[in-house]
Amino acid sequence: MTTLPVRPLLDIALDLCANLAADDRYRRLVRAVMTLVPCDAAALLRLEAGVLVPVVVEGLLDDTVGRRFVVADHPRLAAILGAKGPTRFEGSDLPDPFDGLVSAHPDALSRVHACMGAPLVVEGQTLGVLAVDALDPRAFDDLDDQTVATLAALAGAAMRTAELISTIERDAAHQGLVAKQLQRDTRARDGAEILGQGEAARRLRAEVALIGASDLTVLVTGETGVGKDVAVRAIHQRSARRDAPLIQVNCAALPESIAESELFGHVRGAFTGANDTRAGKFEVADKGTLFLDEVGELPLSVQPKLLRALQSGEVQRVGSDKALRVDVRVIAATNRNLVEEARAGRFRADLYHRLAVYPMQVPPLRERMEDVLLLAGYFLDAARARLGLGPVRLAPDARAALLDYTYPGNVRELEHLALRSALRASKGRRHETIVVEAAHLGLEAAGGVNAPDVSAADKAEVVLGVPLRKQVEAFERRCVAVALAQSGGKAAEAARRLGMDRSNFHRLVRRLGAN
Repeated sequence: MTTLPVRPLLDIALDLCANLAADDRYRRLVRAVMTLVPCDAAALLRLEAGVLVPVVVEGLLDDTVGRRFVVADHPRLAAILGAKGPTRFEGSDLPDPFDGLVSAHPDALSRVHACMGAPLVVEGQTLGVLAVDALDPRAFDDLDDQTVATLAALAGAAMRTAELISTIERDAAHQGLVAKQLQRDTRARDGAEILGQGEAARRLRAEVALIGASDLTVLVTGETGVGKDVAVRAIHQRSARRDAPLIQVNCAALPESIAESELFGHVRGAFTGANDTRAGKFEVADKGTLFLDEVGELPLSVQPKLLRALQSGEVQRVGSDKALRVDVRVIAATNRNLVEEARAGRFRADLYHRLAVYPMQVPPLRERMEDVLLLAGYFLDAARARLGLGPVRLAPDARAALLDYTYPGNVRELEHLALRSALRASKGRRHETIVVEAAHLGLEAAGGVNAPDVSAADKAEVVLGVPLRKQVEAFERRCVAVALAQSGGKAAEAARRLGMDRSNFHRLVRRLGAN
């Protein structure tokens, strides 16, 4: 038996510590194996859920890398994986997985040759297999098992090292990926953010282009579901800040107790639970755009601090005396009438004027009905991709029904309608053409064609013999349900439609059990 010289083993070990890509590390190792072991082919395979996937091969045909070796179908590979050390196959009748794939003799489908392999085991975990083949049946007679075992141990270490490095790289890139996620989404939508061929859509696109070229603070208004967020992304994409992050804050989801910290950050120990210093959204959006969605829901206690940040361009973390300068463009959006909110004392008038340097209104879908079928086609195609369907088409009765509906939930309602109808029409089919008919739209259930209108639904029927209180509660419950349905499930908007304070609305919902 012969053993390997020390120097080649040392070179392989040093490669484990070198600044190499995983593929380069694997390839150098397998080439070293080919140099040190008298073989015609060598393969490094990774074990993935019962399947051995070629990572690097030498001396085998190019298409070997694209093959997958199911362990249960290859008894030689199964034997290698199940062994505690190197396994030789001498005079074995078991088929070799690489028969016909050795590039020196690709037609040698049944040629008798030598085969040897060892499992790659690191810390008790089997990661894969190192296999060597030779056309000479006696090629491995003088090869020490320990040689192959050593090479397999190094190969396993290389695989484990590559996995650890990949994990570290993923973790290191995570924060950057999160910050750039919305930015990439904006780029993907460039040129198609605001769809439509009607006059309203054309005016909106022209206004977005005008605003985008400036750096003014913008207040985007419009009903729930009209696509205010799409307009904001379009403005950002057409601005000089397009390569910087667009950071969105949902003001309606900010409890008053943490709203200041979310916007401006905090230092360690500033309040109970502040275990670390944290940057606020203004700092994260530095050099980019900060999108304050549903700004009308921002707590009154935080509004003066937002006003100061807009006026001075400086923020101060909670618990800190140091002012930090930020370069942020603010775009706010709301479905509330902030002028009326200011008159009622629910929103600061000076903050409204600071936000509405350039006010822009997004029209409701009922004012751009000429775009309904275009939008429906866009959303149906998106549903096709999301559900993995074949082509999706609208039947004539579905087209008529879509044009006969008023869309209280606006574009968002149409989007959800398209997704639901495509799923219903598919009936589990995946690759054939799907035809969406009026029945699949479910507009009657949604309050659409031929459905009773809200005013009729709101009329309580007096039932003698039933306590008045129970009838009043039933009426209140219907009012809450209708308001939530028309507000896309948003409690704040439902409260506004019912003319109620948000906190009173929440108490009513809890009392009625209507949520």
